[in-house]
Amino acid sequence: MFAVQYDRFGGPEVLHLGTAEAPRPGAGQLRVRVRAAGISPVDVALRSGRTPMGARLPLPHIPGVDVAGVVDEIGDGVDGVAVGDHVFGVLDVAKLGGGSAQFAVLPLWAHKPATMSWAQAGAAGSSVETATRALDLLGLQPGMTLLVDGAAGGVGSVAVQLAAARGIQVVGTARVDNHDFLRRLGATPVTYGPGLAERVDAAGTARVDRALDVAGAGSLPELLQLTGDPAAVVSLADFTAAAHGVRLSMGRLAGEPDGRHGLRAAAELSTEGRFTVPIEAAFPIREATDAHAAVERGSRRGKIVMIVDDAPGT
Repeated sequence: MFAVQYDRFGGPEVLHLGTAEAPRPGAGQLRVRVRAAGISPVDVALRSGRTPMGARLPLPHIPGVDVAGVVDEIGDGVDGVAVGDHVFGVLDVAKLGGGSAQFAVLPLWAHKPATMSWAQAGAAGSSVETATRALDLLGLQPGMTLLVDGAAGGVGSVAVQLAAARGIQVVGTARVDNHDFLRRLGATPVTYGPGLAERVDAAGTARVDRALDVAGAGSLPELLQLTGDPAAVVSLADFTAAAHGVRLSMGRLAGEPDGRHGLRAAAELSTEGRFTVPIEAAFPIREATDAHAAVERGSRRGKIVMIVDDAPGT
């Protein structure tokens, strides 16, 4: 099969389109012919060599944990899906990638609704699972107010919508030019940075019951000021969280709730017109270098995704 891969760490230029052995599904898994593959910040961090997880990578490595595609092979013990079905999901995160290719194996999936484009479905998986896991950790109840710090990005924009669907009032931080975008997603926007508590108060929010730090930009002291309780804050990106008494959630750690049920919930919400996956840009797979560079530039409004076809060129 064809696959985007790299055999050394570095910038986007280390990526190339080559060939690799096609994976086969094991028990409880299915294989898809990939139609779209999302690119997440963890893909960029692994490729660059900036994370200790890179020591686990056998090279050459195929990046990507998010895909959508057409089922073409089903492993033992899998029910409720047939060859030819359209699905989206997340690859085995223990293998740290493999989705930017012609074929991929999914242990975690849901049926793709017609209301989701291939690009949206291909970018959805890990953002939905991560956001669902974080919202479950926070113990949200209808009527509560949640502040999402970093609400306009890939995970943040998903968390805003999933929280709103649970009956949560959402306040989201973002740059001023993303405020209208957040309003369309169902959040009250405020600008991020120092002085957050004062801006939240000025926006008419009487209280903040829970806070989710997606950005990892050093906002934990102010999130604690707003909620008054370290147990009411979860971070997805700040490695100083423990020093503040805050939980850091990274990839379905032992003892954490499992966010896999979020995939089916997101599909149902999409069918109802209550959920979308914002896409900032879509690239053909032969332009993987440009796609990864777009993720590295940061400050995105939604996700970056690659469209996979059967004749990508070289």
